[in-house]
Amino acid sequence: MLKENNKIKNSVLIDLFYEDESAKKNQIALYNALHEEKLPENASVRKLRIENTLYMHFQNDFSYEADEKILVIGEHQSTINYNMPLRCLMYIGRIYEGIVPVRDRYKKAIVKLPKPEFYTFYNGKEPMEKERVLRLSEAFKVQDGTDTLELEVKVININTDAGHEILEKCPVMKEYSIFIDTIRKYQEAGENEAYELAIHECIEKGILADYLRKKGSEVINMLKAEYDYELDIQVQREEAYEQGEEVGRQQGEAIGRQQGMQQANIDAIRNMLEFGVSKADILKKYTKAEYDAAIAETEEK
Repeated sequence: MLKENNKIKNSVLIDLFYEDESAKKNQIALYNALHEEKLPENASVRKLRIENTLYMHFQNDFSYEADEKILVIGEHQSTINYNMPLRCLMYIGRIYEGIVPVRDRYKKAIVKLPKPEFYTFYNGKEPMEKERVLRLSEAFKVQDGTDTLELEVKVININTDAGHEILEKCPVMKEYSIFIDTIRKYQEAGENEAYELAIHECIEKGILADYLRKKGSEVINMLKAEYDYELDIQVQREEAYEQGEEVGRQQGEAIGRQQGMQQANIDAIRNMLEFGVSKADILKKYTKAEYDAAIAETEEK
């Protein structure tokens, strides 16, 4: 069985496509926007999700099975995470582990699996083309063109100004994108109640109107959780950067001290050579590399 943690908070997008009573309809609409062959309105859809192992209190990914395919969906509101193929590899492994009975794994006959597809919807502020593909093979230390394992994640920019076709093909996704744009408009204007104002405006304009009327306060809580999540990720990245700088500084100082000590030894050897100390006696105290360096400096001068 796949585990679910009711204490985990969802993003608004995840709620729309996974938790809300309209989720099945939205999942079918999203599937149809991503595929040429459409699903009927009464198509069978199976919700799949595992606990988020990277951030235990916020969920910004989900998956569902339809037409013998598993769609793994993620959302990013900050910068693109180029480790998404790796995350998706681990994610789909846990999905398969949850849906394939243990006995079936040891059968002689091949176990048929639903085909996985991986999508990340990006609505961050940094400029990005309307679509790109991230590949697991790009992370391999050996790049020899003989990859035996590959996983591709299609990253789709759902910002309205990116103009991706999916916004016209999937109306609920378009309305969600407009809703996020409206929030940012009020945030950039310095409004303290940006969420409330955006919800009010979108209801008036018929954008996610039924959803926002029904879940207005819940949506605000989800948006705050998203903000906390993004802020936490940003802080973690900044701390990691600062830690990296500090480690680099300490390593630089250590290298500097070591190089200074080596130069001091070389200078001492040069002085000993000037006073006629033999190579054998010098090598009792200093390394051959330091001796050779002293000889080279002496010859240069």
